Amino acid sequence: MSQPGTAPGRTPAWRYAIGMFGTSIPINMIKGSMILFYVDILGLDVRAYGVVMVIYAVIDALDNPLLGHLSDRTRSRFGRRRPWLLVGAPMLAACMIAFFSAPTSLQGIGLVLWFAVFAILCEAFDSMLNANYGALLPELYPQERDRAVANGLRQGFQLVALVISLAVTPLLTTEVFGTEESTRGFQITAIIYGAVALVVIVYMALGARESPRYSTRERPLLLPSVWSIVRNRMFWTVGLTGACYGIAMALVLSGIQLYVRYSLGLPVGNALYLQGIVILVSAGGLVVWTRVVARRGALWTWRLAFALLAASFAALFFATDLVTAIAAGVLVGAGWSGMLATNDLIVARVLDADAARNGEHREGLFLSAFGFFARLNGIVTGLALTSLGVFFGYNSGDDSGTDPGLAFRVYLCVYPFVLTTIGAVAARLISVPIETPREAAEPPPTGPVDESAAERPR
Repeated sequence: MSQPGTAPGRTPAWRYAIGMFGTSIPINMIKGSMILFYVDILGLDVRAYGVVMVIYAVIDALDNPLLGHLSDRTRSRFGRRRPWLLVGAPMLAACMIAFFSAPTSLQGIGLVLWFAVFAILCEAFDSMLNANYGALLPELYPQERDRAVANGLRQGFQLVALVISLAVTPLLTTEVFGTEESTRGFQITAIIYGAVALVVIVYMALGARESPRYSTRERPLLLPSVWSIVRNRMFWTVGLTGACYGIAMALVLSGIQLYVRYSLGLPVGNALYLQGIVILVSAGGLVVWTRVVARRGALWTWRLAFALLAASFAALFFATDLVTAIAAGVLVGAGWSGMLATNDLIVARVLDADAARNGEHREGLFLSAFGFFARLNGIVTGLALTSLGVFFGYNSGDDSGTDPGLAFRVYLCVYPFVLTTIGAVAARLISVPIETPREAAEPPPTGPVDESAAERPR
C-alpha cells in the first residue's frame, strides 16, 4: 500500500490537509462568537437572531448545490476546484472582518440587517470553499487507507484551528485586544485570522494536483444530476444521520462561551480551558481512531463514535464547576474525535458509488447536496436559541431571564444529547458501499455496475 503523497505527481497529504486549518479558522470564529458578539454584547434580540438564522439557512441550502454544480462543470488549465478556492478565500476573509466590525451605534433593524447580510455572505463563501476543498479528498486519495490518513491529518489541522479560533479567541477578544463589554477585540482578532486563513488556503490550493481524468469532456447537467442524487437512498440516510452529529456540534460550538458564563458562573475567558481540553483530546484521539478504522472499517468505528458522543453530553449536563466540566469534556473530545475520523469517510464511500454508477465525478454537487443537511444547523441552532426565550425567558444579555444557567445547560447538553442519540440509533441501521476498490482510481466503465455489494449493519 502506497503512502499518501509519496507517489510521483500526487499531492502530499500534509499539503492537502493544511487547507483545513485555513478553512476552519474563519467560520469557527464566526459560529463560536456570533451569539456573544451580537446577542450578549450588541443586544440583538434572540427572536430576530432566530429568524435570520432560519432565512440564511434556507438561502444557503439553495445556493450550495448550485456552487457545487458550477465547480463540477468548471474546465480550466488550473483545474476544477482551485479557481474557486483562490476566489473564495479572500472573499470569506473580507466578509468575516466586516461581520465583526458592526458599528456599536447600530440598533433595531439596522443591527439585524448588518448581521443578516454578513452572516449570509460568510456562510456562502465558506460553502464555496468547503465544497471544493472536500471534493478533492476522494479524488486525490481513492483508497480508504490513504484517504483515512489524509483525512486524519486534515482533521488534526482543523483541531489546531479550533484551538485558536474557539479556545484562544475569548482570551484575545475579551482580554488581549478588548474587554467583555467591547467589540474592538473581535475586529482585531478577525483581521488577524482572516489574513492567516487567506495565506494558508492559497498555499494549499496552489499545491493541489487535480487529476485530469476527472475533468471529462461531458459536463454534468444540473437538473438530471440533482434528480439522480435525491433518488439515491444513501444520500438521505447518511445525510440525515450525519446531520444529527453536525447540528449537535454546532450547538456546542455556538453556546459554550455562554455556558461557561451562565451555567458555570465563570468569566468567558475560562472557556479557553474547557474548549482547549476538548480539542486536545480530540486531536490526540485522531491517531487512535484512524488505527481503529484500519482494523475494523469506517462503518463500525463511526457507530462506536456516535454512541460515545451521545453519552458525553449526558455527563456534561451534570457538571457544576470548571473541573467537572473538563472531566466531561474529555468524553466529548473522545467522541468528537471519532466522528471527525469517520464521518467524511462514510460520505466519501457514497460519492465513490455515485461516480462508479454514473460514470461522472460530481463530487462538488454531491458534497453540496450533503451540505443541505449541514444547513439545517442554522435553522436548528436559531430555533434552539429562540426556545430559550420561550422556556427560560432568556432573550438577550440585557434580558437574561430568571435562570440563564439552566437555559444554556439545556442548549449545550440536552439538545445535543437527543440529536446524537437519534444519530447513534440510525447509524446502526445504515448500509454503505464497501471500501472503494483499487480499480476506482482508473477511468470509470461505460456500462452499468453492480451496486449489490454494500457493507450492512451487523
